[in-house]
Amino acid sequence: MMSLRDAALIAQINDLTVPRGQVALWALGQAGFVLKGGNAIAYIDPYLSNSVEENGGPPRRFPIPINPALITNARVVLATHEHLDHTDAATLAPLMAASPSAVLVASLQGRQIALHAGIPGERIITPRLGDCIEIAGLAFTATPAAHYEYEVDADGHSRWMGFIIECNGVTIYHSGDTIIFPELLAALAERSIDIALLPINGRDFFREREGIIGNLWPAEAVELAKSIGARVLIGIHNDLFAGNRVAPGMLFDELDRRAPFMRCHLLQPGELYLYAG
Repeated sequence: MMSLRDAALIAQINDLTVPRGQVALWALGQAGFVLKGGNAIAYIDPYLSNSVEENGGPPRRFPIPINPALITNARVVLATHEHLDHTDAATLAPLMAASPSAVLVASLQGRQIALHAGIPGERIITPRLGDCIEIAGLAFTATPAAHYEYEVDADGHSRWMGFIIECNGVTIYHSGDTIIFPELLAALAERSIDIALLPINGRDFFREREGIIGNLWPAEAVELAKSIGARVLIGIHNDLFAGNRVAPGMLFDELDRRAPFMRCHLLQPGELYLYAG
């Protein structure tokens, strides 16, 4: 049965008119987003289950914002890498079944997860770094990421990816999980980015000792957004698990020091952000 929360969020996504030059983003928590521009609807890194906890990891800090089995409007699903909170079989199987025209974009490792979840291979795209692919009203380009290593095979398939997404006249960069390294900066050079979705949960010895691979610190996220000329920075990957986050105020402290007039936001699960230039 569809809950009132699910119904309200799905109705808002379906009913919202997003004119040319605008995009709508709904936060799903962690690195997950719904993106809409014109008639194009994409899901990025949706993690909509309790798989992490069920596999011995920590529990969620907030409830699942939407039941994936009720998502009938997806045309593209982008998964940056194979970690459970980014490529989750328990999310993808019901989501792809409910949206039968959707295609999944995933790494080679993510492709295997999807195949084991029963998603047909012909519905899965494994992009090479730098290739621009157009589907259902949006174009996306896979960009390098390192979590922590930069791992790319001879054919140009990366284990860790971000995406530059061009939709409705707006360009969004979702970094996936990453640190900063030369190949990333080279891939983003001379790209015009409107919105940068960057992790801010950081990394340290004590988390790494527990097997928790970290990401950009808030200062690094601000500097990266500034260096690529992003008009808006949205901090991500800092809300879902109690043991893998930093104080949110750190982002705004670093913003004040390094780029005080950059637009910057942190979104709550289910919250809508409408970008209009």
